[in-house]
Amino acid sequence: MRPGVEACAIAKNMAKKQREPEEAGILGITHDGRGIADVSGKKVFVDGALAGEQVRFLRVRRRKNFDEARLEAVLEASPDRVEPRCAVYGICGGCSLQHLAAERQIEAKQQVLLDNLERIGGVAPVRVLEPLRGPAWRYRRRARLGVRYVQGKGRVLVGFRERFKPYVTDTGRCEVLAEPVGGLLGELAELISGLSVREQIPQIEVAVGDNLTALVLRVLETPSAEDEARLRGFAAANAVRFFLQTGGAETVRALPDADGGLPESLCYELPEFDLAIRFRPLDFIQVNGALNRALVSRAVELLGPEPEERVLDLFCGIGNFTLPLARRAGEVLGIEGSADLVRRAEENAVANGLGNVAFLNRDLAEPDPGEDWLRSGWDRVLLDPARPGADALARHFAEKPPRRLVYVSCHPGTLARDAATLTGPGRLRLSAAGVLDMFPHTSHMESVAVFDRI
Repeated sequence: MRPGVEACAIAKNMAKKQREPEEAGILGITHDGRGIADVSGKKVFVDGALAGEQVRFLRVRRRKNFDEARLEAVLEASPDRVEPRCAVYGICGGCSLQHLAAERQIEAKQQVLLDNLERIGGVAPVRVLEPLRGPAWRYRRRARLGVRYVQGKGRVLVGFRERFKPYVTDTGRCEVLAEPVGGLLGELAELISGLSVREQIPQIEVAVGDNLTALVLRVLETPSAEDEARLRGFAAANAVRFFLQTGGAETVRALPDADGGLPESLCYELPEFDLAIRFRPLDFIQVNGALNRALVSRAVELLGPEPEERVLDLFCGIGNFTLPLARRAGEVLGIEGSADLVRRAEENAVANGLGNVAFLNRDLAEPDPGEDWLRSGWDRVLLDPARPGADALARHFAEKPPRRLVYVSCHPGTLARDAATLTGPGRLRLSAAGVLDMFPHTSHMESVAVFDRI
């Protein structure tokens, strides 16, 4: 056989072998909950496998440095494996860790955080904070649900997208969505199936406040009067209110009730700080109300503002941390990139009688170094950025460190990157870090880190 033909035959045999089930032990899990196997020196990430298990898997995607695989069978199960509560777990993309005991999920996330800090940031916290835990079910108060009319089924589906696929999961209830929405998916699907615009509603935004549940229907065509009557009837029977969105966020309008009445503003309370924070259905809020209260309390305690100190809250949103900090500090400035959220924060400050807090609308990804707020000295700083982190701000505070900086993060990788920037000789030290269970049964992580001036 010629050398080229022989090489081709070997490659074909290898490809065939990789399409056949293999067996291996699982050494650990990735940040997104996949099991890690080592097969002939190459990592294989096995979806649904747990550390310590012996499994049979099938490779489904080959990459340069690792392969991805589908779990075929668990030959020796981990003691941490549990039966998922959801009937469509593994199909639905809303959760990825229901097969792992809840107490082990948060421990695994804590380890992911520490590994990222060491591997990416080259730092380790002086103290590891005890993880904050809360309800594992019925906790999710913000979500985006897919809606699709399926001709072959002759009905509408409402739910999260399927895992790794664009289809809407066929389910009647969700175990993590807050009530009453979690138990209403089947009824919502039936309701929309009967509307004239059933093929013109691609999604529903869910927002559950302490006082009101809002369902925002994205409508590509104006509902008929009969459609609106059906929606009103459903809302009255199920303690929800519908909003209609025809375009961007500015087009969201509440559907009046039968008497023409409009719903009150959504709000959530932070009782420890005697605060009620109002928000609109599409505003960003933390998805887990109980854990948000715990996070705010921990962040304020860790930051430790004194009555005479000046505090800066960056990526402040509607004032989730800013307003509680204003109850403790002498002066607080909140800065946010969204003008709409700044207006909401200002309204919340007035509604709660706070006069020692102000807000600015500024680009925090590329802040202007000449601005007074950035040049000014601050006693304490809180950062709560989105997944991209706060690279530019980390560089600034590394050169001009406050007495203490608390960093709330939803991505361990960017937190670790920024921690590397913040720490070092003459800068800040990483005094403490830990995670909280904001997103049970998912791979999403929320963490908090404390940096002190050396």
